Amino acid sequence: MDIATIIGIVGGFTLIIVSIVMGSPLSAFIDIPSLVVVVGGTFMVTLVMERLKVVLGAFKVASHAFKDKSQDHGELIDQLIDFTYKAKKGGVLVLDNEDIPPGFLARGVQMAVDGIDIEEIRASLETEMQGVTRRHKVGQKVFKFMGATAPAMGMIGTLIGLVQMLGSLEDPASIGPAMAVALLTTFYGAVLAFVIFNPIAEKLAERTEREKVAMNIVMDGIAGIVKGAPPRLLKAKLSAHLAPGERASEEGGGEEAAAA
Repeated sequence: MDIATIIGIVGGFTLIIVSIVMGSPLSAFIDIPSLVVVVGGTFMVTLVMERLKVVLGAFKVASHAFKDKSQDHGELIDQLIDFTYKAKKGGVLVLDNEDIPPGFLARGVQMAVDGIDIEEIRASLETEMQGVTRRHKVGQKVFKFMGATAPAMGMIGTLIGLVQMLGSLEDPASIGPAMAVALLTTFYGAVLAFVIFNPIAEKLAERTEREKVAMNIVMDGIAGIVKGAPPRLLKAKLSAHLAPGERASEEGGGEEAAAA
């Protein structure tokens, strides 16, 4: 579970609600027709942009924003180096006895054990990586579109409210409340876009980049194992995929382990 995403969304809504109740009753900011225009309108316009199956699938992809299933890059490198040492001692076939959870790494190791040429292994894994990246980008595209559309639907709702308000100018007492209701749609659109849709799109993009780094580490690691690369040299090569901060942490962890 990614606690940062939950804290961000819950905290954002909490701050908005607190600021509202400090100056007026919360009920003044609740208007069902405005919600229908913004939420329903955003969803319907998104269906114009993409197929229903893709849009619904994007919400499933959005679950990745709330839970990070990717393995820590440092731990992944250590695991691959451990495989390298074992393969050097007993051959690549010894890795067939390793208990590896199903996934990208397991498929790469299995192909290596089966004796498939390293270029074919890399080509197969790269094709899989491209497929995963393509699926993730579809989810990002949907949420980015919704983030751009929600404020526009809010503006449309505001224009509808203004037209209705101008049609009843003979009653001056109704102008203030009518204006407030008209502006609520803009408020709803901004909140949905900048508290939910856009942040989720960016978090999904970050998840995709982390997963691509992990996949590249696996591909280089499998290639090193098959080619019999020296473990220390291979670790240095795999660590090059990490950001400087992660790399320093990984090197520090390795030094501590060696000292122990």
